[in-house]
Amino acid sequence: MNGVYEKLQKCYESVRQKVDFQPEIALVLGSGLGDYAESIDVVATVNYNDIEGFPVSTVEGHKGRFIFGYIKGVPVVCMQGRVHYYEGYPMTDVVLPTRLMKMMGAKVLFLTNAAGGLNYDFQAGDFMMITDHIMNFVPSPLIGPNIDELGARFPDMSDIYKKDLQKILRDTANELGIKLQEGVYIQLSGPNYETPTEVKMCRILGADAAGMSTAAEAVAANHMGMKVCGISCITNLGCGMLDVPLSHAEVQETADRVAVDFKRLVTESIINIYKGIQEK
Repeated sequence: MNGVYEKLQKCYESVRQKVDFQPEIALVLGSGLGDYAESIDVVATVNYNDIEGFPVSTVEGHKGRFIFGYIKGVPVVCMQGRVHYYEGYPMTDVVLPTRLMKMMGAKVLFLTNAAGGLNYDFQAGDFMMITDHIMNFVPSPLIGPNIDELGARFPDMSDIYKKDLQKILRDTANELGIKLQEGVYIQLSGPNYETPTEVKMCRILGADAAGMSTAAEAVAANHMGMKVCGISCITNLGCGMLDVPLSHAEVQETADRVAVDFKRLVTESIINIYKGIQEK
């Protein structure tokens, strides 16, 4: 058996020994949504440390557990804390949680993150719906022998962030009166922020926001047949766009400032996505 798949199966069995809950939607909580669990009718929690072989986040503000429960009646599994490539994990470990949530039953992956704005029309505190991504600067999670049990060797990437989910996010934001930008997300390795010239490069490539997560998770989910959507919280503008240095404290401060609207947007979007699932 493929070693990556064997590890995934062990993690799945470890979780299933602790909780028997089938989610419809998987939600990855980025910076600014760390306390979103308070909005969930919690059925069970499983700490990453308690899952055999599971990678554990080392980033401050990322708690490191799965939360199983309901968001206004919608069965969900939430990742409270993700792992990043820059922490030293292989990319197959970075996307292991995504694959695991699909095996648990989730049909939709809702990704959130804190990101740096590259588009001069953006400002700190904006939300950006991800319409596409660039991830050529980090390894694909699909490198290595294909895991046929999960998906095809050469998966199509033309519609990762599903148009119908984009419409739901757009309509939900309009209903709530929340401004929602749209654009392309680029995943870079981190943990260092980009140089001014790297920011220019990303903008030339067509990126509107940059971060250190998300795209690889979307690729893994798409490979397994999950529907994917994502929202970035623009916590700062890229290096060189403003005459101020960047810091993690600034990222967290901005994310915290707009957290209420972020939670409202995510909650109502999940409800509307679930309605769409039930209607099909």
